[in-house]
Amino acid sequence: MTPADTGASTTVGAASSVPASSPSPAPAACGPDSGDSRMTPGGPGYRRMSLALFLAGVATFALLYSTQALLPLISGDLGVSAGDASWTVAAATGGLAVFVLPMSALSERFGRRTVMTASLAVAVTVGLLVPFAPSLPALVALRAVQGAALAGLPASATAYLAEEVRPRALVTAIGLFVAGNSVGGMSGRVITGWVAQEWGWRVAVGVIGLVAVACAVAFRMLLPAPKHFTAGSLRPRVLVRTVRDHLADPLLRRLYAIGALFMTVFGGVYTVIGYRLTEAPFSLPQGVIGSIFLVYLVGTVSASAAGRLVGRLGRRGALYLGGGTTAAGLLLSLAPSLPLVLLGLVLITAGFFAGHAVASSAVGRTAVHGRAQASALYQSAYYVGSSAGSTVGAVAFHSGGWAGTVGVGLLAVLGVVAITGLGSLAARRRSAGAPLRALGATR
Repeated sequence: MTPADTGASTTVGAASSVPASSPSPAPAACGPDSGDSRMTPGGPGYRRMSLALFLAGVATFALLYSTQALLPLISGDLGVSAGDASWTVAAATGGLAVFVLPMSALSERFGRRTVMTASLAVAVTVGLLVPFAPSLPALVALRAVQGAALAGLPASATAYLAEEVRPRALVTAIGLFVAGNSVGGMSGRVITGWVAQEWGWRVAVGVIGLVAVACAVAFRMLLPAPKHFTAGSLRPRVLVRTVRDHLADPLLRRLYAIGALFMTVFGGVYTVIGYRLTEAPFSLPQGVIGSIFLVYLVGTVSASAAGRLVGRLGRRGALYLGGGTTAAGLLLSLAPSLPLVLLGLVLITAGFFAGHAVASSAVGRTAVHGRAQASALYQSAYYVGSSAGSTVGAVAFHSGGWAGTVGVGLLAVLGVVAITGLGSLAARRRSAGAPLRALGATR
């Protein structure tokens, strides 16, 4: 029985780590590489593909969270509360969560590269309109449209990688895409922080729109044409059956819940941290607050290292480590000391990006068919977690200060640990039952 069947940890780099039902369009071969024309590190097209998807990740996160570091300024300019301003983040992530599944269906029919290109084109166009929003409702509406457009990126990118990259390199390749997310999130917040300090939040989000335009153009020029894509059906009945199959898989359900909970922590922390740092005892200016997001570089490293973590600790071990690191960061961030708060953010960021890279790559390896839908369900759960974290975290901050936001995050981490533990128990039961079934078969 394969790891995907049992919920057991997979070991990247070992021959046994590739499930028998691995979502591979290439024919089986005698050796690990013979007869497999998919990309591998150092091989033709791999660097171009990695850079293209890295830039797509940069554009996606820079646009998606372009208002997050600016929430205190938006609150002041539009005269709204932290909870109301947080909807400029929640609307974007919510739009992505709602539309990621339909967009993944379009990618099954029209191709991953086509859908990703169209999604980026619409998202950057809306991004250039956002600075001119006259009111909070208009701003929230534009952000919702932008999030819906960006829905074509995450699931399609993961499916593209699962089809075009060899299984042994899949975790590393997805880690690089997630690393692009972290760079986009970091650069977007740092740039907006300093630009907004001088010229206001509207100019800041306009600059991010221009950066995203450059990333979108480079992405389309660099991404190799797919060689292993097979067009699927757009029939609703087929889509419903595929989604039902994925939701019936216990391992996929656990991975979806883990992604949502990790993102609940991350969304809540980074939506509220700007408000905390503008208040006493820190009272930091907007530019310095934007620079705090340089800790995203830690996420770039931890996401890129996800494959090695899984190789050493197994999937569940890597998830435990990610959850524990995140929890430690949350507790450290309670201290009234800026260095300790920064160290807490470093740990939260490292734990989140490692856990996200491990969980999302496991989805791609587990799904037997309908990879785009499997990834879309993960992304939908992930961004529902982001919307929930942004909103609940802001409400908790309004009610109980930073300790309230930390409490929400700790509950989410506890959920990650509990779900991972359930996976461990399920794997042990199946492993214990396998010898008995084998013995019965020989009688």
